[in-house]
Amino acid sequence: MMSNDVDKFIESDGLDSGREKDIGQHIGYRYDVNLAPDMARCPTFLKKYMAIMGWDDLNWLEDVHMGYEEGRPAVFDRNINGWVQVPEDMKLSDNQQDRDMIARQLLVKFQMAKSHPLVDLMNAYKKF
Repeated sequence: MMSNDVDKFIESDGLDSGREKDIGQHIGYRYDVNLAPDMARCPTFLKKYMAIMGWDDLNWLEDVHMGYEEGRPAVFDRNINGWVQVPEDMKLSDNQQDRDMIARQLLVKFQMAKSHPLVDLMNAYKKF
């Protein structure tokens, strides 16, 4: 049985998982189910995406959160191992749930875009 240090988040950054270390912030809902994404805040685009994928919840997108790269809001794309910065003119809510939903939507749209770096790889190496 593993013991938990009650001062863990006071004496350290509390970043346990690789994902938390990558994005530089604590993923609270891993420890508190009350912090799970609020689906009432889910934008129409993500609801449609979930329906097409046949998902009842956000599935792997629950791990996606708004982070920061060089002081600018950004979302981490694991496929390219890099940050996708939020456009400078985009207004962001003060609510973290809304910001995370924007991050999820931005990531999905970027991964589906013709300008995504993996599209070049697919074109170079596809067999048919």
